Amino acid sequence: MIGLISATAAGAAARDRLAAAWPDRTRVYEGPVPDAVRSAFAECEQLVCFLATGAVVRLVAPLLAGKTSDPGVVCVDEGGRFAVSLLGGHGGGANDLAREVAGLLDAEPVVTTATDAVGLPGLDTLGLPVEGDVAAVSRALLDGEAVALRAEVAWPLPPLPVADEGRYTIRVTDRLVEPAEREVLLRPPTLVVGVGASKDAPVEEVLALVEDTLREAGLSAASLAELATVDAKAEEPGIVAAARRLGVPLVTYGAGELARVEVPNPSDAPLDAVGTPSVAEAAALLGGGELLVPKRKSRRADGRPAMATCAVVRRPGRGRLAVVGLGPGARDLLTPRAEAELRRASVLVGLDQYVDQVRDLLRPGTRVLESGLGAEEERARTAVAEARAGRAVALIGSGDAGVYAMASPALAEASDDIDVVGVPGVTAALAAGAILGAPLGHDHVSISLSDLHTPWEVIERRVRAAAEADLVVTFYNPRSRGRDWQLPKALAILAEHRAPETPVGVVRNASRADESSRLTTLAALDPATVDMMTVVTVGNTATREIAGRMVTPRGYRWQEEPQ
Repeated sequence: MIGLISATAAGAAARDRLAAAWPDRTRVYEGPVPDAVRSAFAECEQLVCFLATGAVVRLVAPLLAGKTSDPGVVCVDEGGRFAVSLLGGHGGGANDLAREVAGLLDAEPVVTTATDAVGLPGLDTLGLPVEGDVAAVSRALLDGEAVALRAEVAWPLPPLPVADEGRYTIRVTDRLVEPAEREVLLRPPTLVVGVGASKDAPVEEVLALVEDTLREAGLSAASLAELATVDAKAEEPGIVAAARRLGVPLVTYGAGELARVEVPNPSDAPLDAVGTPSVAEAAALLGGGELLVPKRKSRRADGRPAMATCAVVRRPGRGRLAVVGLGPGARDLLTPRAEAELRRASVLVGLDQYVDQVRDLLRPGTRVLESGLGAEEERARTAVAEARAGRAVALIGSGDAGVYAMASPALAEASDDIDVVGVPGVTAALAAGAILGAPLGHDHVSISLSDLHTPWEVIERRVRAAAEADLVVTFYNPRSRGRDWQLPKALAILAEHRAPETPVGVVRNASRADESSRLTTLAALDPATVDMMTVVTVGNTATREIAGRMVTPRGYRWQEEPQ
């Protein structure tokens, strides 16, 4: 919950805007400001104070308990010009909250955390348990000192300016080790513990088995991702409580699924009890990985038979491939989600001219793999290979990555061993349509006239179908020096079904500095004025030019009305 506190009418107005925008996230604290701050500080995860920073400093100073427990605090000035991250920038989420508040209030976020200020991800913000001298290693990164990355297990980290050797070290490990001097340990959730248990097995026995097994195997409980078991034990109190105490989810599988998993230690007992020859090993192995600890039983001080079994598997870190659409070129048409993915990726793959568009958005340490025109399949293979190596990868394309761009070749290469995220972008057709007016107000289709990858016979059949169906048509790749006859042919097909005065919009370099556009007609369009940087939109029989704009009505009923 976010506590909102204000002292003046102007502050209350801005406060109420936040409360209206986030009704389920916020709570307004009324009454004397000191009392409101004390109450919100004790009850909320974050605070937004519409007060001077000095006043808030004096009010919260006596309340501070520690970096890991204090809420994040953001201050907004009386004029609503700035949202200042004052306390708990990372741990309390105040840096991100300041940016959110600024976005809603049309203010400027003020973030002074050193790593955020220079575009470095904070080591304590990676979503992984972290141990060691975070401050010293972070300072070394900021100062440009050599910091070595030791990845004992693969994990898709964000970009970090690291070296092969250095006095400081970032170590990615799930092993039970203590951090050395000038070292930070990052513990990715790579370990899965499969658990089997008899009815009413005590939680203490299950918990002790899991913890002892990890410790004796030299593995860190901080890297535990989940407990796994059979569906029949989904409500077993001891297993459920053990997962809750360990702070991890309990994942269950059907007995049939588990029975198909090849394990080193099958047994008749679980087969008779729940229908599978293995629970602990099979449940741990079902998602793939390396069996680190085969099935072992709990030990009971009273000598009675064990009531719990477990096995430990290390699952490989899944690489992440974000296929990102950059939009038509203008920076303000690059979506916030696309920008976030660019900053998250440790590897960027793309056409050289697209890389140049976003190079300034990349974080220090991002590895850039760029190539020239005509290497789409190679770029797709490279991006997938990097993701399979356990890295966070962004593969970029113009417009929307799924429209005549990189998503198709990338997904054709990718299998289910990596995570794939699609980030939509503003397409050339949409950008051109907004410039022309509203040509896509009714059913429409986009057709590429490039026959480099598609036989012309197929393209012509699609153009003819669109013409007969009276669809608005946007032509991509309409004309190049080596392909100068396709556009005239396509226009001739449309002319068989549409009047010569049908509006046609021509937009070149939509949204870029040298953008140009014009409105003409099907009969008047000169194909020689069109090139590969141009989008051509041909209206349907309902499309009209109205006040110099190309408009396709949402319906056809108006054609039946008297003029």
